[in-house]
Amino acid sequence: MSHLLEKCASYTRARDARNAGLYPYFLNFDGRDAGTARLAGGHQVVMCGSNDYLGLSTDPRVADAAAEAAHRYGAGCTGSRFLNGNLDLHDRLEAELAEFFGKEAALVLTTGYQANLGAIGGLCGPGDLILIDKDAHASLIDAARLSRAKVAWFEHNDADDLADKLARLPRRGGALVVVDGVYSMEGDLCPLPALVEVCRRFDATLLVDDAHGAGVLDKGRGTSSHFGLTDEVPLITLTFSKAFGSIGGAILGDAVVIDYLRHHARPLMFSASASPANTAAALESLRILREEPWRCTTVAENAAYMRRELTALGYRVGSGIAPIVPVDTGDDLSTLRAWDLLVEEGVYVNAVLPPAASPRLRTSYTAVQTEEQLNRAVAGFAAVRDRVLALPAAA
Repeated sequence: MSHLLEKCASYTRARDARNAGLYPYFLNFDGRDAGTARLAGGHQVVMCGSNDYLGLSTDPRVADAAAEAAHRYGAGCTGSRFLNGNLDLHDRLEAELAEFFGKEAALVLTTGYQANLGAIGGLCGPGDLILIDKDAHASLIDAARLSRAKVAWFEHNDADDLADKLARLPRRGGALVVVDGVYSMEGDLCPLPALVEVCRRFDATLLVDDAHGAGVLDKGRGTSSHFGLTDEVPLITLTFSKAFGSIGGAILGDAVVIDYLRHHARPLMFSASASPANTAAALESLRILREEPWRCTTVAENAAYMRRELTALGYRVGSGIAPIVPVDTGDDLSTLRAWDLLVEEGVYVNAVLPPAASPRLRTSYTAVQTEEQLNRAVAGFAAVRDRVLALPAAA
């Protein structure tokens, strides 16, 4: 085996977890509905590990829209929008996204990951400076590195540290500040008013990745609208794989910026466009969200209920208003054991390990989970509480 491939043979972390019966990734599901799922083999679980915040991925209207688009346009576009893959569906989705989120224009890409690559890589290059929150999503970090701009990090949600970095770091070109609106592992919001002020002071452009805020906060209009600062945030990116029940992504901004990115965003120009089914599903989800804002209120209430109940049981959980409720477990092995105990009790959560974030159980909730389902989840956490809290580093 070549030197380059030797690291594959020596990688034992996943193998050890499988051998211990504690491997929490790539599990097979053979059925699901709005609030529950069935693991291969028939084990039924309450789904507390999904990003389907509004419950739209299984909504019959969304599924019907996807099926109709596939029958009308085919299964795929087979090319990039730049040359041969554009559909009127893409244009309609862009127009309705821009209107709903209060921006002049939108650009739809095949994934949310590509939306970040396209926005950052399309705008930044050698000589520019990119400053990223230390807890920012991996797609933002990868985009910054691929841009060939100078990249630096500032402390999580620390506007003063950002200001210090902008004051001290040299730059020959522009400066881009990159943050998440809602952080995917902790569920906390960025301090947007303070960030906007720092960017204004240092003539920096702000990009907010609102993957976990769009469709959820402020009747679905996201983090910038939640703070009343949509007009002060030049660039917003989002994904359709969370609240919009599909897959894809978009960049929102001024019309001249979006037109520039249409001709400079490499992930758009050199990837096949979003499929008709995925595009139609996202469009239908957006329309449902517009007509049913109760979903945003309900998902917040469900998450708040679980946050209170888990705290009452003695778990250490994150605070916030997002549908994401992290549960502290201390170390890697304790996280895997806690995850396994919960699955046995019929509660599915995400086992998060470094480098994604510090060890934790990531739980998340949806607008369509019933009171009975949430109470089943609480009962599952109650059943394993003494064993989980007795695990090393979890006590």
